[in-house]
Amino acid sequence: MFTIKELFDLAHTKAKEYLSAFTYPWEALPGIKAFIRETGKRLGAEYEEIAPEVWVHRSASIAKTACLESPCIIGAGTQVRTGAFIRGSVLIGENCVVGNSTELKNAILFDGVQVPHYNYVGDSILGYKAHFGAGAITSNVKSDKLPVIVRDGEQEIQTGLKKVGAFVGDFVEIGCNSVLNPGTVIGKESNVYPLSCVRGTVLAKCIYKTKGEIVAKKE
Repeated sequence: MFTIKELFDLAHTKAKEYLSAFTYPWEALPGIKAFIRETGKRLGAEYEEIAPEVWVHRSASIAKTACLESPCIIGAGTQVRTGAFIRGSVLIGENCVVGNSTELKNAILFDGVQVPHYNYVGDSILGYKAHFGAGAITSNVKSDKLPVIVRDGEQEIQTGLKKVGAFVGDFVEIGCNSVLNPGTVIGKESNVYPLSCVRGTVLAKCIYKTKGEIVAKKE
């Protein structure tokens, strides 16, 4: 369940071709900036380059107090609200919500993603219609500053990267004030309870409960 194919429906992102070249999502992180720069140059007239290497769809809504740093692409129908900080190397899909005081950096947000209130998403990929509750964040650097390891029980995969956030599958719900620790993977259609501190892997269609209890959703 670590793989891009298992986590995401690539039909819902402009990064489809780019992500298809990799097996694991963290492999895509180092090249996001270059990918956005090249993609931006090929966008059609429906996008406006409002600043150097900042491409915004003409139907997107950008608050006057939002800060958009290059390179970034913001898709059709997306709202970037008051005080949002796009730090660069960010692809935001269609019909997304980037809310008040939310900060994004080196990330891909698939279509329909909502990070609407006080969220931080860094060095991460959020799948189709993933939703973060208020205050939920991705932590992307270990306290010991060593390279991040992705874990599922006893299985470990070395990423070789010191900055790795979370990989959140399609339709995932992250509860308010939760922290996804470096290298966390959340499978499709899973839920994380509010105030959770998540490490490792949550399988698809599961619920991450208090104190790390994980149960399968009832059909």
